[in-house]
Amino acid sequence: MKKSFWLLYLSITLVVLGACTNSTNGSSEGKPTIKIGYLPITHAVPLYIQAEMLNDRDANYQLELVKFPSWVDLMDALNTGRIDGASTLVTVAMKSKELGIDLKAVALGHRDGNALVVSNDIQHVSDLKGEKFAIPHKFSVHNILLFEMLKREGMEYEDVTPIEMSPAEMPAALATDRIAGYVVAEPFGAQSIIMGNGHVLHQSEELWEDSVDCALVLREDFIGENKELVQSFVDGYVDAGRVAETKNEGVHHISSDYMEVDEEVLDLSLKWISYDNLRLNKDAYVKLSDYLIEMELIGNPPAYEDFVDNSFIEKAR
Repeated sequence: MKKSFWLLYLSITLVVLGACTNSTNGSSEGKPTIKIGYLPITHAVPLYIQAEMLNDRDANYQLELVKFPSWVDLMDALNTGRIDGASTLVTVAMKSKELGIDLKAVALGHRDGNALVVSNDIQHVSDLKGEKFAIPHKFSVHNILLFEMLKREGMEYEDVTPIEMSPAEMPAALATDRIAGYVVAEPFGAQSIIMGNGHVLHQSEELWEDSVDCALVLREDFIGENKELVQSFVDGYVDAGRVAETKNEGVHHISSDYMEVDEEVLDLSLKWISYDNLRLNKDAYVKLSDYLIEMELIGNPPAYEDFVDNSFIEKAR
């Protein structure tokens, strides 16, 4: 069906939810543009929805989504001020904060949706001993989930060989026996399941309830200079999260515009993920910090009060 139909479908959903965003009258000319970086993954769906909502509304800002091929490239752009914010791994943003980059997490990207996928030959965690296991980045919650899974089985982290790999490469690497398993953002976990090349050994919530993964992070100088604009942006982001949580056909259609993904894969991926309640709470953050210290990934994680700014999401309608 035509895209205009889906935008109408999305608007109807918003009315039903009673959602709204700040807006001003007039054309888009002269409106400030907010540049937000992302990787084409299911964990960034609220941003895709928000961008499409702005096409159908008269908001007081424009949103430019900037796609990056890797977390390294994205964080380089964020750290150097080439973008205003990003949907990124909260752990790499914490590392940047530790190194002196002024960043603030203003919301989560999602909840759950990180499956530990293994080849069909692997039936138990102990079967992974001596095998290669792919993660997207050593400073990632995915790496922590691997650590926790092994720890629960009485195994050492060194019992497997963790290797950093591009998320898009992981399903093919599993299918060709180059790795025994992987854990990464969606939709790449669901891809191996749908293709029949692997199965889920654990979902993230089985290992760590209320785990923290991706967050919406903004530069602190941008926040300081644009308080009202940031509030409007976060209002729209929370609205978009509510719409994303419906996981209806409109959400599928818009997500497919930003990701090259099979419909069946996307459907399974969305079933694993939650987009409501995107507030980053202190207990989850402290537990994440404890993991980073235990794994010797970050020596001095930023304090919750220094890194997390919930003032905008708490005011969001």
